[in-house]
Amino acid sequence: MSAFIKNINTEVLSDGWSRLTKVSFDFKTSTGRWIRPSHEVFDRGDGAAVLLYNPEQQTVLLTRQFRLPAYLNGSGSGILIEVCAGMLDDNDPETTIHKEVLEETGYTITHLKKVFQTYISPGASTEILHLYTAQYKASGKVAPGGGLATEGEDIEVVEYAFAKAYALINNGEITDAKTIMLLQYAKINALV
Repeated sequence: MSAFIKNINTEVLSDGWSRLTKVSFDFKTSTGRWIRPSHEVFDRGDGAAVLLYNPEQQTVLLTRQFRLPAYLNGSGSGILIEVCAGMLDDNDPETTIHKEVLEETGYTITHLKKVFQTYISPGASTEILHLYTAQYKASGKVAPGGGLATEGEDIEVVEYAFAKAYALINNGEITDAKTIMLLQYAKINALV
């Protein structure tokens, strides 16, 4: 146990699709004073995401889908352009990537590489997101994609020239954090 946190009390507020808890604890501040804050913590598990790129064609495969929280927060249509991603559930990140890519895009991939992991919103969520890059080719299209109807998914696969996808960050059409991070990683490392 950390020397600056003790007496943790957790109360479950909701336990449906995800878990929302209220956590109270004693916290020793940088001045040495003890306080007792209380925070709501969102736990839906960890996830994995991948930027699919084709270095020969200088393209990337992204998805377009409706996101209710984005819509409720004023994003207009609620349709976001994103990299392929999914929750780990009981799988490791690489297994999740292969499964999600096939379900969402219909492609098989090569050269899967983990680039880093990150907390997307550490002030509110426990989720760690494992971020990858992988290559795809037109010949790797083996299934229809579009997501799973049983999960209510309606995913459109979009292929962009990398320069066009990167420009969509600056004009505000790509606002998803994991997608921005992976496109910037690709740019910095000259993947496409």
